[in-house]
Amino acid sequence: MTQAFNQTQYIIRKKVFSILGAKLHIYDHSENLVLYSQMKAFKLKEDISLYTDENMDKELLRIKARSAIDFSATYDVDDSITGEHVGALRRKGLKSILKDEWVILDRHDSEIGTIKEDSTLMALLRRVINLIPQSYNVELDGHTITTFKQNFNPFVTKINVDFSNDPKLHFDRRLGLAAGILLCAVEGKQDS
Repeated sequence: MTQAFNQTQYIIRKKVFSILGAKLHIYDHSENLVLYSQMKAFKLKEDISLYTDENMDKELLRIKARSAIDFSATYDVDDSITGEHVGALRRKGLKSILKDEWVILDRHDSEIGTIKEDSTLMALLRRVINLIPQSYNVELDGHTITTFKQNFNPFVTKINVDFSNDPKLHFDRRLGLAAGILLCAVEGKQDS
């Protein structure tokens, strides 16, 4: 697995205002660029490629929606180098109205965990007051092993990803980073 997926902490930054589409930069804890994506604007079906840098010469990961405009969409995550299907992430449509929730699926579509917004009260407040940053917990086997914490900035969405509660790598970093990207791309659309 490439060095881009061997970090414990990441920062995902998405520039909000871009005519051609969103630009996503993924940095390691030392703020070195490890992954980059330029998402096309006005797409009905998400198809996100992650590259080693802004030149977009070497694709490492692909995140692709199974269907167009689906409230409970499932996104497949594939390793572009090996062709391996890493797993999938499914948004829980109706549950996400009050509190964002996702299901983590393994390569055989079996549920292995969840991603949930931190609290129902804070989630409700966020829907009314768009200035409160979101926070998510990733749970596998009843244990929180990863967190996603958004920093408030009206021009740049920034999510801190922390895998330090998962030193044995139970949660594939590729699937974890794909989740962070989707939290920026999909959940971010509801706030715009």
